[in-house]
Amino acid sequence: MNELPTVIVLAAGGGFRFTGRGHKLAQDLGESSVLGTTLGQVVASRLPAIVVTTSALAEIAARHVASRDVVILPPVDSTSAEPLGMGYSIAAGVAARANSPGWLILPADMPLIQPATLLAVAAQLGQYPAAFAQYRGRRGHPVGFAAELYSELIVLSGGDGARRLLSRYPSAAVEVDDRGVLLDIDTEADLSLLRRVAAGSPEVPQAPAVPLP
Repeated sequence: MNELPTVIVLAAGGGFRFTGRGHKLAQDLGESSVLGTTLGQVVASRLPAIVVTTSALAEIAARHVASRDVVILPPVDSTSAEPLGMGYSIAAGVAARANSPGWLILPADMPLIQPATLLAVAAQLGQYPAAFAQYRGRRGHPVGFAAELYSELIVLSGGDGARRLLSRYPSAAVEVDDRGVLLDIDTEADLSLLRRVAAGSPEVPQAPAVPLP
């Protein structure tokens, strides 16, 4: 069994609200892509990681992690009556690393999250069934779950993700000095904001809270 929890990077969503050319995770961000930058932060944390994605983004993922650490799901169809959803992606990641002592759930469109934040949340899973990062009192990502919740995580499906588990089990709120825990990408405006933040712009509005998985 691994001594450290596994980071499950969720990169299988369709990103249908993003109207720019191409998938939002493939967009340029600095010297890399959005997905590449997120994975770079995860790799820098030295935590075990697995990427749950689709074939369209698998090549980008494979540039940053080993092929054995990439789980490829069926492509998302915006016309489907029953999309796989975030819950399905979480369950797939947990199943692929069933022997891990815990899992950190990190959406791939949060490239500014800091490695120290991942480690801070991971450290709480030895004491709590669940933990999440927060910035100035506002909940963000990653959200972590200890191995004792395996049976609940493995049956997740649909779009609700694991949010309900945070209300059912004691959770640690980990305060971090990292506004990247609140910054995700849904629209072109979001991407523009992240690019300004990444470039060190001093005139960036306060980030909205992102929904937990």
